[in-house]
Amino acid sequence: MRPHDAMRRGGHRSVPHTADLRVEAWAPTREECLAQAVRGVCTSFLDLTGATGVRNRDVVVRANMDEDLLAALLEEVVYWLDTADEIPVDMELTAVPGGVRARLHMADTRSLPTTGAAPKAVTLHGLECGRGPDGWRCSVTLDV
Repeated sequence: MRPHDAMRRGGHRSVPHTADLRVEAWAPTREECLAQAVRGVCTSFLDLTGATGVRNRDVVVRANMDEDLLAALLEEVVYWLDTADEIPVDMELTAVPGGVRARLHMADTRSLPTTGAAPKAVTLHGLECGRGPDGWRCSVTLDV
């Protein structure tokens, strides 16, 4: 597959990082890149194969910079994980002034197979999110 084809479709991957979780994501649009980052974080510790959402959470996340928007969106994910044992298994992100509106389709984490350590917090070290010549890319590290 050519690199341009991969960017057009979007994706994510975990990157080795000492005692933490590092995720890189890419996509043609900012919103899809952010969604890929969320998917990358969620699939790092749960097997989402066949998972379906049992409830929806609608949130608006705002930030002045794209990097801060990535961090705020993932902090929202960690919040629902910590307070309700829920994780998004699908989502729609739409741009709004100063941020994104997220419709998160949530599943109960207790119903999904655990494959790794759950994230506890988003770190600001090495946080990246921006548009390049081939589309959007972002990178984030989370404490696990």
